[in-house]
Amino acid sequence: MTASASPALHTSTLTSLPLLARGKVRDNYAVGSDRILMVASDRLSAFDVIMGEPIPGKGELLTQMALFWFDKLGAICPNHLTGEAPESVVRPDEVEQVRGRSMLVQRLTPLPVEAVVRGYLAGSGWKEYQATQSVCGVPLPAGLTNAAKLPTPIYTPAAKAAAGEHDENISFERTVEMIGFDHASRIRDLSIALYQAAAAIALEKGMIIADTKFEFGLAPDGTLVLMDEVLTPDSSRYWPVEGYEAALAAGENPPSYDKQFVRDWLEQAQVGGRPWDKTPPAPRLPQAVIEKTAAKYREALERLTG
Repeated sequence: MTASASPALHTSTLTSLPLLARGKVRDNYAVGSDRILMVASDRLSAFDVIMGEPIPGKGELLTQMALFWFDKLGAICPNHLTGEAPESVVRPDEVEQVRGRSMLVQRLTPLPVEAVVRGYLAGSGWKEYQATQSVCGVPLPAGLTNAAKLPTPIYTPAAKAAAGEHDENISFERTVEMIGFDHASRIRDLSIALYQAAAAIALEKGMIIADTKFEFGLAPDGTLVLMDEVLTPDSSRYWPVEGYEAALAAGENPPSYDKQFVRDWLEQAQVGGRPWDKTPPAPRLPQAVIEKTAAKYREALERLTG
């Protein structure tokens, strides 16, 4: 599959199904009362702001990668896939909007916790460590550097934010208050197990998963189910093993397969002669940044599944 397989889709426009919500990347439609059609658009968000320009092929690449991981990790935790074809629930003239970029899933009751697992010190975690020698309240050893591997993966949950708001890092204890000890502890344990299994698989392909986030929901019978998307470059920080050691030694961000390329560009972008303040509207992405980002997503999928 190539990035030019179909035109870029910034926003889907299905009319045969009721629209439930548009997220940063996905448009969700109701299919009866028990299923949801999740359409992965080519939208890109960074710093919780949606960019105005789509990344061609991104939605298809994200969907293929999520399906790869749902298959690999099914023994650890049930997931929300129904196994039914997304094309079967839309009109014939809408098929091209969903083909290759959609999942038909169970409708669950989502739990309002972003289950973040970090195996390496990066991004906001590195900034927080420099200030407090901890990440989200989890104490860490002294002397760690940017991109350092942590002694063991740590669980640093966040409260899921409304569209346009920043997710809020919270303690495990706070998640217990929100969803109860049983769900909170099971999500924590499952998330670490999922991360460790995925990190081992990715490493065999020459890729490091520095951190990731999972989302869970409850089925009608109370079963805890892995939902949304999983282990894509939108929810995970991927680094190729080559170049990692040199970046670590230099204290720099390693080369990445995720949105870090866009984040790094945005950090130096200016709006009206001043640094962008990370609120809408976002700076217009140059074509070179769009093409480089599309190539990164494509390379990540090819390397992982090749």
